[in-house]
Amino acid sequence: MATREGRDRSGASPRAYTRRVDVFTLVTGGLIAFFLVGALLLGVFSKRSALEILDWKPTRSPEVEAANEVDDLEQMIAAQNDIRRRRGKPERTLEDVEAEWRGS
Repeated sequence: MATREGRDRSGASPRAYTRRVDVFTLVTGGLIAFFLVGALLLGVFSKRSALEILDWKPTRSPEVEAANEVDDLEQMIAAQNDIRRRRGKPERTLEDVEAEWRGS
């Protein structure tokens, strides 16, 4: 709370408080900017790729992924055909689904 002379209870003027906050803000902002720019520069000028740094390798081969996709399609069509049989509708084949997909 300010007194009549424009000072708070600690005896500091409002300008001194503002100056301290400004210095803190500048120093903190400067440090954050320094580390951000430093990290970006390390990434730009690194001779190693991100895959080498992370030692990333695919978990499955493309052949296994393709086989999984075919199995997934077969399972989805079988599940849809099961529902269609219960409703009395004709079953669908993979070719029917592909033809409908190409037509849309």
